Amino acid sequence: MQSNMPAQAYIDEAWFGRERDLLFKPLWQFIGLKVMLDKNNAFIKRTLFGIPVVVQNFHGELRAFENICPHRQNPIQVQPHGVRPLFCSYHGWSFDSEGGTRIPHEDALFRFAPEERACIRLRRFALEVVGNLVFVNLSADPLPIKRQFGAAMLASLAASSAAFDGEVIMTTYDGRFNWKLAYENLRDEHHPRYLHARTLYQEVRFEASIDECGVEALRRQREQGIGDRERALALLRSFSGGGRDAPMQAAPNERWHSNVERYRDQDWYYNWLVFPNLHIASADGGHSFIVEHHVPVGPGRTEFMVYFVTAKKKRPYSASAAVLHAHMMGADKVLREDIDVMEQIQQTLYEGARPAHLGDYEFVNAGIEHWYLNLMEGSFAL
Repeated sequence: MQSNMPAQAYIDEAWFGRERDLLFKPLWQFIGLKVMLDKNNAFIKRTLFGIPVVVQNFHGELRAFENICPHRQNPIQVQPHGVRPLFCSYHGWSFDSEGGTRIPHEDALFRFAPEERACIRLRRFALEVVGNLVFVNLSADPLPIKRQFGAAMLASLAASSAAFDGEVIMTTYDGRFNWKLAYENLRDEHHPRYLHARTLYQEVRFEASIDECGVEALRRQREQGIGDRERALALLRSFSGGGRDAPMQAAPNERWHSNVERYRDQDWYYNWLVFPNLHIASADGGHSFIVEHHVPVGPGRTEFMVYFVTAKKKRPYSASAAVLHAHMMGADKVLREDIDVMEQIQQTLYEGARPAHLGDYEFVNAGIEHWYLNLMEGSFAL
C-alpha cells in the first residue's frame, strides 16, 4: 500500500508547529521517572516543544510548572535534575507548591499594585503519575489521561514501572531525524532481522507477520474515515500497548540477576509502545529496563533521552552502578543502529519526494498515519 505521508511532514517547520498545537499540547506527555523525584525539593527540568517545564517535589507532592521566573524570565531550575528549592538565583524570588511567589525586598524595591501582584505566580500544568512514570499536559483543559491511553494500558504501565529500582543512569542523544521516524521504526518488527542482525536479533528473534483482521480494519478505517472525536480517541488508545513481545533465544543468566526482584518470571522480550513518543522495553526477561523518550525539538531534530534501571534490588550490591553502565553500553550499539538509519532517511527527504510503499505487515503504522493526517487536516480535534 502506498503511504499518503508527504515529505513535508518530516522536514517542514510550519508543519512541525501545527504538530505542536494539534497533537502534543493536547496530549499527556511523559516527562520523567518518579524514582528521580523521591526527595523533598527533588526536581526534573525538561523542554517540551519549546516550553520549559519543571516538576518539583514539595514534601512528597509533585507539581509541574512553567520553568520561567515571572520577574525577568530567568529559568528557575537550570540543571536537568537535582535537589534544590524552587528558587530563582537571579533576584532571589522563590515559589511554593501553588506557584505563589515570595519576593525579597518587595515593598522597598518593587511596589507592585495589588492587582498586578495577584497575577504574579507560576503557570501550572496538569500532572499524573502512573506507577513510576510522570506525565504532564500542557493544555489549559487537559484530556483525562484514561481517555488517551485506556485503563488496561495504564494498569500495564503502572505494574511494569513499579518494578523499577531507584538507582537510575541516563544519557541523551541529539538525533538529527524527525520524531515520527522513531515511532515508525519501533512498530516495524521486520527491520531487526537486518538492521540488528549482529546485536539484538541474536538474542530475540522478532518475527513480522500479517494480521488479516488488522489489515481489514485499516481498509474500513480508510474507507469510512475517522468520523467524530470519540472515534478518534478510541483509535488513539489502540496506538499504545505492550507486554510480552518475543521469546528470548536463551534464558537470561547474569550473576547480578539474583540481586533483583525480577518483573514476572518469563524469558521474553517485554515491549511497551506509548504513543506518541515513549518506549519502554526489557531485553532480559524483566531483570532490567530501558526507557526511551523521543522529544521533538524541530522538524529534523529529536532529543533522544534514555533511562536505564534494573528491577528493584533485593539487597544493595557493590556492582550495581557497573551493571547499569554495562547495560547502557550494550544498548548503545542497538540505539546507534536505529539512529544512524533514521538520520539517513531524514537526509534523503525533500519537498516533492515520492511517498513510501508499505507492506501489509505495516498496517499499524499505516493506521496511525491515516489518523495523524486526519488530525493535521482538521477532520477532528483532540
